[in-house]
Amino acid sequence: MKIYLLRHGLTAYNKEKRYQGTRDIPLCDEGRRQLAPAPICPDRVYVSPLVRARETAEILFPHTPLTVVEDLREMCFGIFEGRNYIEMEHDPDYISWVGEDCTGRCPGGETRGEFSDRSCAAFARLVEESLAADCKEIAVMAHGGTQMAVMERFALPQKEYYHWCSGNAGGYLLDTTSWKSQGKLTLEGEVSFLVCPQAVT
Repeated sequence: MKIYLLRHGLTAYNKEKRYQGTRDIPLCDEGRRQLAPAPICPDRVYVSPLVRARETAEILFPHTPLTVVEDLREMCFGIFEGRNYIEMEHDPDYISWVGEDCTGRCPGGETRGEFSDRSCAAFARLVEESLAADCKEIAVMAHGGTQMAVMERFALPQKEYYHWCSGNAGGYLLDTTSWKSQGKLTLEGEVSFLVCPQAVT
């Protein structure tokens, strides 16, 4: 089975480099213009409950019903959500969190370990479900954090967490051949579903 592990399209928060987390931020107009129906039609499309992921999936995969998976939502960044690093450069809570390589608890939010465990457990369940249903191709539409957590834990070749964040409407094509024997997914390549720049103007 092939898996497309994808990140949502562009939002205003992306453009302003703000922490979105669990805030329900929609695609911006530019983000919508950058998308068109994808040249694939997966058997299933699993999607984060957050609107930016659902909007992206609805545009890319208009002929496949969406299955919302609550635990595919982005990491909760607590009090950092809605702000960018420039606005927080003197915030002692933010400085402390960054000093721990962003692995500690965001005040009012999750630790990276908690987020990764949640995301990966949800992802593993949907892989098993899809394999049991004999699906040939699925798409998982979520977030940059979801990609990093899933790829760090399951992808071959193995790379560290921050290596795996794709651009908006991009991601990875994975193969499940090694899933049953090793609990791993083989990376077949990077993908992007952005339309060409000429189509955006």
